[in-house]
Amino acid sequence: MDYERLKALLDSSSRVVITTHRSPDGDAIGSSLALYHILQQNGLNVNVIIPDADPEFLHWMKGHDLITVFETQKESAEALIEKAEVIFCLDYNRLDRIADMGAAVEKASAKTVLIDHHIDPSPDFDFRLSKTTASSTAELIFEFVDALGWKSLINKDVAECLYTGIMTDTGSFKFSSTSAYTHRIAAHLIEVGLVPDQVHNAIFDTNSFDRLKLVGYALSKKFEFDATHGVSIIGLSLSEKNRFKYQKGDTEGLVNYGLSVKGAQMAVFLSEELHFTKFSFRSKGEIDVNKIARSFFNGGGHKNAAGGRLDMSLPQSIKYLKDVIHHKISL
Repeated sequence: MDYERLKALLDSSSRVVITTHRSPDGDAIGSSLALYHILQQNGLNVNVIIPDADPEFLHWMKGHDLITVFETQKESAEALIEKAEVIFCLDYNRLDRIADMGAAVEKASAKTVLIDHHIDPSPDFDFRLSKTTASSTAELIFEFVDALGWKSLINKDVAECLYTGIMTDTGSFKFSSTSAYTHRIAAHLIEVGLVPDQVHNAIFDTNSFDRLKLVGYALSKKFEFDATHGVSIIGLSLSEKNRFKYQKGDTEGLVNYGLSVKGAQMAVFLSEELHFTKFSFRSKGEIDVNKIARSFFNGGGHKNAAGGRLDMSLPQSIKYLKDVIHHKISL
């Protein structure tokens, strides 16, 4: 990243758009809103645009009410992207990760700035801060802000957003990507006013009764464990989700239960949608679910956490998954 050249660009610009990936999670929203607040403090006109809606448990962060959702506000979103002079691309590595919004960003005359921690970033960005060893994009936003000399602008609101991104993408600091630097960032965030338990409670302890019933059903009725291969599988159909009044985000973290089983090396959660099935993969140690997702499930991500998608029903998807596990990969 050429920070000097980028700072000069930002100093000469007035309109900035921040984008992140579809089905935005805690890191996507936390990173975007943290950067939003920092750039606003530098006098820039900033808008955050997300491809589709994020889960309700992220709506408490300051500035969330100002986010534009491309899926439901397409005309205004496209106008903001067209007028932008700088577009930040956070927590994704190529434009097809932002769905229909990708065409608008590709067509825009703005300079693009990638800040991301996923494998194999596209070269089609004007500036790139890409580190696969980073725990989260929020960690890279902290590094970015520090490198530009803006660390003093990190206040409690920014700290809460950054901590959300780091905490959710590290599994509350338990994943192997958590480094000493990650903890030093968290310490600084606490020093500027962050109260960690308040953020944790806002995200993890605001469950609806229906969500808890859905999780209980998934674990008691839909959980399979293949002890031979060390693989856990949980699959929920569209009708099953609807039975429990499913809301976006209700299955967040469900895949991690599968990885917690003694002897589990990989866990897969399948969520049936209207015309396709989504996959979430988690693994331990040297099992590279990014390669598995890329090779067989039209997806990708990180070595130990990835996602995918197949244009199949849930039963077809589970059958295909088991065929891959039994015959096409080595576990």
